[in-house]
Amino acid sequence: MKTILVVDDDRMNLAAARKVLGDIYKVIPVMRGEEAITYLKENPCDMILLDINMPGMDGFQVLEKIRSIKRCESTPVIFLTADNDMETEIRCFREGAIDFIAKPFVPEIMRSRIGRALELEELRKSLADRLEQKTREVSDMKNKSQKDALTGLWNRVYTEETVNEMIEQGVQGALFMIDMDNFKAINDNYGHIAGDTTLKMFADTLREHSSEGDVLCRIGGDEFVVFIRDAVSKSMLGNHAADIISDLCYKLEQCKFETNSSVSIGIAQMPEDGMEFNKLYNAADKALYHVKQNGKNSYHFYSDKVQQENARAGRTVDLNYLRDFMCRADSGNGAYLLDFESFHHVYNFIRRFIERSGKDIQTILFTVTEPAGEEIEVSEMETILELLERAIYVSLRRSDVSTRYSSKQMIVLLMDINEKDGGVVAKRILDCFHRLYTGGRVEIDYGIAKMEGLRNH
Repeated sequence: MKTILVVDDDRMNLAAARKVLGDIYKVIPVMRGEEAITYLKENPCDMILLDINMPGMDGFQVLEKIRSIKRCESTPVIFLTADNDMETEIRCFREGAIDFIAKPFVPEIMRSRIGRALELEELRKSLADRLEQKTREVSDMKNKSQKDALTGLWNRVYTEETVNEMIEQGVQGALFMIDMDNFKAINDNYGHIAGDTTLKMFADTLREHSSEGDVLCRIGGDEFVVFIRDAVSKSMLGNHAADIISDLCYKLEQCKFETNSSVSIGIAQMPEDGMEFNKLYNAADKALYHVKQNGKNSYHFYSDKVQQENARAGRTVDLNYLRDFMCRADSGNGAYLLDFESFHHVYNFIRRFIERSGKDIQTILFTVTEPAGEEIEVSEMETILELLERAIYVSLRRSDVSTRYSSKQMIVLLMDINEKDGGVVAKRILDCFHRLYTGGRVEIDYGIAKMEGLRNH
């Protein structure tokens, strides 16, 4: 049985309401607005019949108080009034009543209006519930489409949009690119269930090391991205990265995997490494690559890599200087490294290879030159070098080698090729670059020379 609260300072009106409605509804009669408010704070009801003209608070004032009670925000209210003027009716609806009933009560009209109002309220509640359910379903679907199914972290699309929005709002931060070393060995040796369990552990650990506002993402496989909001300093970021590596490595050890698995992190900072997601992502990816090529199980800042290049950026070299520089004593183990500071190991290894095989190896040095009277901005020069790197990558064979010497020069080693064909490759690289680069006029010169063996130098 539905409950109707009747508020009227006239006992006869209350008695009449109980007589007309009592056999259909549970009627709660009160004579003052204060009593109605006290009752509603403790009890629910399905409808309120509210007299307008009452001592103390009138019906409009009582309604205002009722709407401040959370449970009564949408409870239907019908005003009871002896005034039949148009202004009173207009105010009743303006104040939020769904109807009004004129005094003295006409039983059939009273029951009809109340019954219709309650039916409409039931329909409203049903529609509201359905709308809320659909909203939840849509929200759940959107949430699922934005999250990685295995780990529950955000996916790449959501992360890119969110980080860019944060940057536009003036949020500062840093981007971590995190990768598990030798993860494939876990899948190969212990199965994909063990691999999935490890990835979930990886994600949970990143959550443990995150703060409110950080954005955690699984890019795919064993690659993760974390945007650290409000990053304060390089030393704090370094400590944070070291803590993540230490914790994850400890948990990997607890898993008893015999795979020599570890964790590597590349770090890009705002604003020096970029002011939008893709620039930060690419910078962090390059910093991660540096870690991968230099022992793994550590972290590296992209800005450190840039500083090393900038130290050489003030000068250019010719092929003779480059040859002499590269021919310094090879004290390393000849490992293949693309980081320039270790690139001479590869160079000297190839020189030893020439003596054994007699193959022709060509060295190409690409140099970006600024047009006369013009100066290329640092950010634009970085774009040019990145596109040149891409052109080199897609134009070379797997056996060829390239590295960046500075922010203006790239070195390429072409294996088993003569000088004429090497020139063809160089032109193919430049053609590819000019297809990729859509900026202003830029000139790239190149020199090519045959590499000599140790005894010929």
